[in-house]
Amino acid sequence: MLHTDIPTRDEIRALAEATGEWCVSIYTPTGSDIADPDQDRIAFSNQARHVLESVTDPEARAALGEEFDVHIDDALFWRYQSRTLVVLASPARIRTYRVPNRLPASESVGDRFDLTPLLRAVTFPQTAFVLALAEGGVRLVEISADRPARTVPVPGLPADAADHAGKASLGDRAPNRRVQGDEGRKMRLRQYARAVDAELRDLLSGRDVPLVLAAAEPIDALFRSVNSYGNLLDESIPGNPEHVSDAELADRCREVLDRHYAAQLAGLVELLDLRRGEGRAATDISDLARAATAGAVDTLLVDMEASVPGTVSASGAVTFGESTTNGHTGVLDEITRRVLLTGGRVLALRPGDLPGGAQAAGLLRYAP
Repeated sequence: MLHTDIPTRDEIRALAEATGEWCVSIYTPTGSDIADPDQDRIAFSNQARHVLESVTDPEARAALGEEFDVHIDDALFWRYQSRTLVVLASPARIRTYRVPNRLPASESVGDRFDLTPLLRAVTFPQTAFVLALAEGGVRLVEISADRPARTVPVPGLPADAADHAGKASLGDRAPNRRVQGDEGRKMRLRQYARAVDAELRDLLSGRDVPLVLAAAEPIDALFRSVNSYGNLLDESIPGNPEHVSDAELADRCREVLDRHYAAQLAGLVELLDLRRGEGRAATDISDLARAATAGAVDTLLVDMEASVPGTVSASGAVTFGESTTNGHTGVLDEITRRVLLTGGRVLALRPGDLPGGAQAAGLLRYAP
């Protein structure tokens, strides 16, 4: 089983704010050979040694070397890895993230961290909750990229619709009630759905995780009419989920997530075309650097594998270089950092996902 710890958006913003003379970023693919668990440790050790050769300050080099050695010598740490280990270190602090994305090996040292590859882990995360809701029962299933699906205990969830109504069956007639028959049944189902939403509120409040509803009609529509969670996806998993396993719900949920993210990306590409005609989109690197510096970029799409050597000045002017030296971060990384620091959204994409073969594209908050 893979083990992950993916940074939150707030953590990424904090990492973007961190600057210093010796900021080291190391990306090490892991979990490639179960028969040789030492392979990942050795690969990281070689990368760390290569990075330290670029650190000319003796005190900084010693501090970084000590931090790296602590992890290199920790056998338990290397036993529990995901697909890529991300190490972001300065002489004062080291941070590690195990992400389920397969990212290429790289290392850099400079005055800021290289965050663009790491952003891939939060661009289209394969993480969600499935609410399996039926008249005869309800459960919340947590879906992740690398772990088996599991039912999450939610204290207070009603056992089923009849139990919530205090009846043996929703088909029972209540002569003293004003509403009976199909209309009464629908009313009780709506009350049941509202109770489910109320119990989920504390668990889901403040989360940025998609919720996928698995339900048949009419309870699907009834829950949507009372739902208070803003990340409930439009597409449901149809049918009665009572006898569907958590694993099967996870498989069907991932299909829903794939379509959701594909639709999101297609919508952004379409919006880029529209905004370009309004002067509120850019694909030129120099234009994007100036816009990012001015806080004008709302959403940045960036090729996670592209490298543009050079620097960006405080005013946003780009000086292109012939090649990166000593693994230093480049122009795209600095544009990404400035977008994050001004509250923009960054999506790290595979090369083929960007429109027109661009290395980056941005939606602007206003026309320059």
